[in-house]
Amino acid sequence: MIEARIELPLARFPLRVDLKLGRGVTALMGPSGSGKTSLLESMAGLRRAARGRIALEGERWLDSDAGLDLPPNRRRVGYVPQDSGLFPHLSVLGNVRFGVRDEAAAESAIDTLEIRELLGRYPASLSGGERQRVALARALATRPRLLLLDEPLASLDLALRQRVLPYLVRIRDRWQVPCLYVTHNVGEALAVAERLVLLQEGRVHAEGPPHELLAVAAASREADEGLENLLGGRVAGHDPDAGVTRIELLAGPVVSVSLALDRTPGQAVTLSVRAEDVLVAVEPVRGLSARNVFAARIAAVERTGPDVTLHCALEDWDRGPRWFARVTPAAVSALGLAAGIRVWLAVKSHSVRIV
Repeated sequence: MIEARIELPLARFPLRVDLKLGRGVTALMGPSGSGKTSLLESMAGLRRAARGRIALEGERWLDSDAGLDLPPNRRRVGYVPQDSGLFPHLSVLGNVRFGVRDEAAAESAIDTLEIRELLGRYPASLSGGERQRVALARALATRPRLLLLDEPLASLDLALRQRVLPYLVRIRDRWQVPCLYVTHNVGEALAVAERLVLLQEGRVHAEGPPHELLAVAAASREADEGLENLLGGRVAGHDPDAGVTRIELLAGPVVSVSLALDRTPGQAVTLSVRAEDVLVAVEPVRGLSARNVFAARIAAVERTGPDVTLHCALEDWDRGPRWFARVTPAAVSALGLAAGIRVWLAVKSHSVRIV
């Protein structure tokens, strides 16, 4: 158990956080400038102005009342910043072994992140994904008691994110080290974390299971990657000829996704569909390549920044989750979209992700 009661003066507002974190992965999300990085740096001992109490399994790292403030090197924290923070003058092996406490841990980290073939190279010759894997291995090689990841995939394009993300899952499952993971990406939070904390202007806005918090529009808007439809279901079967896997929603219709043969029939899954990827029509859809078309009624119309979010209830599935579709104000005007209007929602199978 990690206890973190921290107060830290920031430029626009004070950081005031009181958290208790378990041994799994906790995702930390919130708008840019909400204090996420400052919280991680306070946990690592890099913000000397931080006040309060930080303790891991009862061992105090910070206790302002008792005049205790351990320096970073005594906290045994593995910290990976956005830019990887590798030393350019050291080889990959030199970076991984920097500050190493345990040779066996270094070797295990190299194997976990699959970087053995990179050991003789230098950071300038590595791709973005390779640099982040090396940074993660360096953090693990110190055998940390707490792992702090500050948007480790933010600088990577979508393809590289998808290649590096499984390594984060592997770290979670193999190393069993408590982790606080900053991300703006809904899919990453769902894939990696058991718990989610939403931070807003230096304070905890909400916390709980990621699936519950991110299914709420107001909470999802804290992510920069956009509002997501999160849908629970089970694998109904595969159709290789059509190139799709069919998912039967727990409270909804069958949805076709890109062929996912690694998922077994009956397996529980969660689907994610960006609100921007849901097409809206006011007449029955014909001659469209999208495989998923559902009749619905608009329950609410909400202005969200420059766009408009439609809250839709699928017909015949009144107890199912609301579907969100994001459109422009011009589309609302041209199509006459309003609460109570019947619409058809269309989603391409490639736009549905299993998370």
